Amino acid sequence: MRELLILNPNTSHSVSDLLQTHAQAIVGPEVHVRTVTARFGAPYIACEASYAVAAHAALDIWAAAMVDRKSPPDAVLVGCFGDPGLLALRETSLAPVTGLAEAAFIEAAQHGRFAIVTGGERWKPMLTRLAQTLGFGAALAGIHTVVPTGAQLAQDPVAAQALLARACQQAAQAFDVQAIILGGAGLAGMAAAIQAAMPLPLIDSVGAGVRQAVRAMGQVVPHATGRFDASWRNLSPEMTAMGLP
Repeated sequence: MRELLILNPNTSHSVSDLLQTHAQAIVGPEVHVRTVTARFGAPYIACEASYAVAAHAALDIWAAAMVDRKSPPDAVLVGCFGDPGLLALRETSLAPVTGLAEAAFIEAAQHGRFAIVTGGERWKPMLTRLAQTLGFGAALAGIHTVVPTGAQLAQDPVAAQALLARACQQAAQAFDVQAIILGGAGLAGMAAAIQAAMPLPLIDSVGAGVRQAVRAMGQVVPHATGRFDASWRNLSPEMTAMGLP
């Protein structure tokens, strides 16, 4: 059976449970989904500092998940809309790696220019930078943030859906776009719940991430060694063991 490894780079087990449930429902019984949670860091990533720590946390749980394995998973998904650690993991992992944001960008760009609606006001410059880094700067027309973080929105789905529906309508009016990304691990499933009220396609970042990861299964990863090209000091035993002597 094929395996999808999802890395949740924050410490919220409720977010991991949400990712696990939605991802397994999308892939069905043909793929085994395993979601692992960061061993340190923030319960939700909503600022530059927590984002920087989350990249380390993603590398750490990937290394821990690889201990005593005879073969890598078939794909790895960074379960955060912001993809902390994506490029470092892609440089290292023997399995293809994608992230929620990258996958959502790919799907949304197929419709044309797109906007992002997400929770947490500090995400706007961070996501703008990520889109530019991944080559989607021209396709991203704008970002509309709501004050609650994704974790806070997930705690009250009914109220969140009403708030996000209004935000998506405002984004559709403000930006000349052909699609809107509803971004955030904590917002999994909400795009489908409010799609009927929207004139534009809504892209669920979790759904996009899982679909992209499944499509990547079987791809050969060039140049990756499955180890870090660095000699670590004072990091976890798993990261240290996978680094240079």
